[in-house]
Amino acid sequence: MSTAAPITDQPKLAPLTMGEVLRIPLMRRLWYAQIVSVFGDFLALFAVIIVMTFNLHATAQQITGVQIAYMLPIAVLGVLSGVFVDRWPVKPTLVSSDLIRALLCLGLFFVHSVWGFYIVLAAISVVSSFFSPAQGVALRSAVPHHGLGSSQALMQQVMMGMRIVGGPIATGLVSALGPRFCYGIDSISFIASATLIATLAISLPTPAKAAHPTSAVDEELTGLRRIGSDMKQGISFIVHHAAIFFVIMSLAAGMFVLGCFGPLIAVYVRDNLHGSKGTFGLTSPMIPLGMVLGMNLIVKLSKSKKAATLVYYGLGGIGVGTLLLALFPHLYATIPGLFIIGFAAAAIIVPAQTLIAQETPPAMMGRVGSTVMSAVFSAQILGLILSGVLTEHISVRGVFALCTAMLVILTIIGKLWMEPDHHPAPSA
Repeated sequence: MSTAAPITDQPKLAPLTMGEVLRIPLMRRLWYAQIVSVFGDFLALFAVIIVMTFNLHATAQQITGVQIAYMLPIAVLGVLSGVFVDRWPVKPTLVSSDLIRALLCLGLFFVHSVWGFYIVLAAISVVSSFFSPAQGVALRSAVPHHGLGSSQALMQQVMMGMRIVGGPIATGLVSALGPRFCYGIDSISFIASATLIATLAISLPTPAKAAHPTSAVDEELTGLRRIGSDMKQGISFIVHHAAIFFVIMSLAAGMFVLGCFGPLIAVYVRDNLHGSKGTFGLTSPMIPLGMVLGMNLIVKLSKSKKAATLVYYGLGGIGVGTLLLALFPHLYATIPGLFIIGFAAAAIIVPAQTLIAQETPPAMMGRVGSTVMSAVFSAQILGLILSGVLTEHISVRGVFALCTAMLVILTIIGKLWMEPDHHPAPSA
C-alpha cells in the first residue's frame, strides 16, 4: 500500500454551522420539504404497522415484511437510479417523484391484506429510489463544499426526529381518527413537498470530466460492464483498507441489530410486555431519541478518542441494550434498553462516517459511498428477514440474545484481527 494522498488541494474553510446553512434560501426550502414529506412517511408507516399488529394480528415475520418491502427497492435500485438521475433534470425529477408518491399513497385506502400493504409500500419505495439521489444533487448545488456536513446533518436530524414523534402521533391519530387519516396526511405531505420544490431555482454547474484517471481498458467498457468495473475498484479499496473495512463491518453489524428491532418492538410489546398501542407508542421512539442525543456527545468525543475505540464503545453499548431486553421483559428495562441501543449506535455511525470521508480518495468517494450504503441496507434487510424467521422458532427475546452474542463475537474478532495500527490509504 502506498501512503495516503491528500484528501483535497482546496484551501480549508471553516465549516458552516447548521444555522448558517439554513440561511441559504434553497437549502432552507429543501429542508422544509424534507420535514413535510418524512413526517407523512413515518405517519403512514407507523399506521400500517399498528393496523397489521393489532387489527390483522400479523405474525412477526409478516410485520418484518413491511420493512423489507419498504427498503428492498431502494437497496436494489439505488445505484441504477443514480445513473438515470445524473441524466435527468433535477427539479422535474424531484417534483414528479413527490407527485407520483402522493398518488401511490392513496392506494393504502383500498388495502385490507398483508400483501396489499407490501405492494403499495414497495411501489412508493421504487419512486423514492429516484428522489433520494436527486435530492443529493440539489443539496450539492445549494450548499458550498464547507457546508455539506451541516446540510447532511440537518437532513439526518429530520429523519431521526420524525422517527421519535411519528410513533406517538400515529398511535393517537389511528386511535382517534383511524389509519386512513394518516394515509391521507402522507399523500398531502408529498403534494406539499412538490409544491415547495417547484418554487426553487436549481442551477447545476456544467458537468466536468472524470476527476480520476482511467485506463484504456476502462475507456472501452460501456454500459453494465463499466458500472461493474467501477464498483469492483471501490470494493477492492475497502477490502484492502483495514480501518475502513473494520468500521464498515461494525456499521453493518449495528444496522443488522437495528433491522432486527424495527418491526419486533411491536411484537415484543404485545407478547412479552402484554402492552397496548399506547405502550408501543411510548417505546418506539427510544432508539432514535438515543441516537440523536448520542450523536451530539460522540461528535465531541471524536476529537480526543480514536475511531476504533468509539466503535468498540458502540458495539458494547448495543450489546448491553439487547441483553437488558432479553433478560428483563418489563417496561422499566425496555425503555432504557432501547435508549442505550440508539445511543450506542451513534458511537458507530459518527466515527465510521468520519473515517470513511477522511481516508477515501476523492476520486473514489462515490463508489465507496454507494458500497457502504449497499452494505448498510443489506444488513438491515438481512436483520429483518432473520429476525422474523428466528422469532417463529426461538421467540423475540431469543433473537435479542443472539444479537448480544453476535456483537460480543464481532468485538473480539475486531480486537484480535481487524483493528488497524495505522490508517494508510492507497492512492486512487
